[in-house]
Amino acid sequence: MSNDTQSPSDAASAAPSRRDVLAGGAGFLAAVAGLSALASPAGAQAAPRPHIVYIIADDLGFADVGFHGSDIKTPVLDRLAAEGMKLSSFYTLPLCTPTRAALMTGRYPMRYGLQTGAIPSGATYGLATDETLLPQILKSAGYRTALIGKWHLGHAKQDYWPRQRGFDYFYGALVGEIDHFKLESHGAKDWYRDNTLLDEVGYDTELFGAEAVRLIESHDPATPLFLDLSFTAPHTPYQAPQAYLDRYATIADPSRRAYAAMVTAMDEQIGRVVDALTRRGMRDNTLIVFHSDNGGTRSAMFVGEGVVAGDLPPNNTPYREGKGSLYEGGTRVVALANWPGRIAPGEANGVMHVVDMLPTLAKLAGAKVENTKPIDGMDIWQALAAGKGSPRDGLVYNIEPTQGAVRDGKWKLVWQVLLPPKLELFDIEADPSEKTDLSASNPQKVAELQARVVELARTMAPPLFYAAALRITLSAPLSTPGDILYHMGEED
Repeated sequence: MSNDTQSPSDAASAAPSRRDVLAGGAGFLAAVAGLSALASPAGAQAAPRPHIVYIIADDLGFADVGFHGSDIKTPVLDRLAAEGMKLSSFYTLPLCTPTRAALMTGRYPMRYGLQTGAIPSGATYGLATDETLLPQILKSAGYRTALIGKWHLGHAKQDYWPRQRGFDYFYGALVGEIDHFKLESHGAKDWYRDNTLLDEVGYDTELFGAEAVRLIESHDPATPLFLDLSFTAPHTPYQAPQAYLDRYATIADPSRRAYAAMVTAMDEQIGRVVDALTRRGMRDNTLIVFHSDNGGTRSAMFVGEGVVAGDLPPNNTPYREGKGSLYEGGTRVVALANWPGRIAPGEANGVMHVVDMLPTLAKLAGAKVENTKPIDGMDIWQALAAGKGSPRDGLVYNIEPTQGAVRDGKWKLVWQVLLPPKLELFDIEADPSEKTDLSASNPQKVAELQARVVELARTMAPPLFYAAALRITLSAPLSTPGDILYHMGEED
């Protein structure tokens, strides 16, 4: 286990104003694409290093794609899933920032203090700058790297921004939640190209898709490309262009109608990106990975900084709860991988975690990871390529001061420490919906997994979220009743 933590200087800068935080102010590295030593799924021949298009949805429900039986139209994702590998047991962290950090580092976010919450818009911390990130690793192997979409790994100073963390190009939003048309958060613009604040308007999903197409069309196919395409859909606020809303006019609930429209709009933009790869002659050598950053939102506690009325529309069936929860609905997400001729069509049931993607992609790219901090991820290429199980026999869902969850084989322990405490043990293979708590009949397994949680907790870095939340709360402006409260009942 690693005891690496974020340095105090990264977490303790003075709090700037919201607009100061968002206001801020390239040549690309080229290399000749070589051959990797990795074999194809059949092991017959070496595969060239792939272009990598890594697509992340934001708060997408597990059941809210066509290939999982939804009435929401996702024909592009359905085709990618049918022609590639459906990843039935792909796990993330239960919230946005921790998942994105895990992808970027290949390390559980408890290692560097990002295991709790998502970075609030008023916070000054970010992903520790002494962590080596995936784009830096791929750049060292000759990849051109680009992030189009959402970052949410630090915005208070430029040291945290994508261009400073290994991306040759960045277009999108630094903070976690924006108005999808105004491209604003709390009334301040949050829309950048590289380090420059832009004064643009438009529907963000369509802007992301168009920018990704432009990037691909201008890219030299001889240079391997890593494109992180991180949509803000279907995160709140639930907004979509009228043309997409009209497609779901039969859905009575306005939130569900807008949510469905957002998912379909995202699907269409993914289709445009796939078409651009084909036109550019890159499609046959492009690995496409798609997954959500966490489960769909089922609790108002995890909606975000806005307000949503009525029932929350995401559907995580058959899994329990959703975003923010350590149950399966918060952490087991819709996912697929597609690479023509290299990934066989099928379904992989083996356990995979988002931390596994860094070592897997680095190996495909011929990149070295020896100079990084100890990683938690495993190379899962054979599981992605041919559905051949998984090297994992367990995983860490998350470890925080208030709760933790781990899995060992079929057994999953969920331990909520806050009063009143709650301890549950599930056989995930027989009971993936987590309906039956088996802790009383398996005390030895409970004790074993509790010891594992405590062992991990002893090594974790303190969550940066707590200090930031306390600082923001204590420095908030005084809230007093309006004059109307003092004059109620008075005669005119």
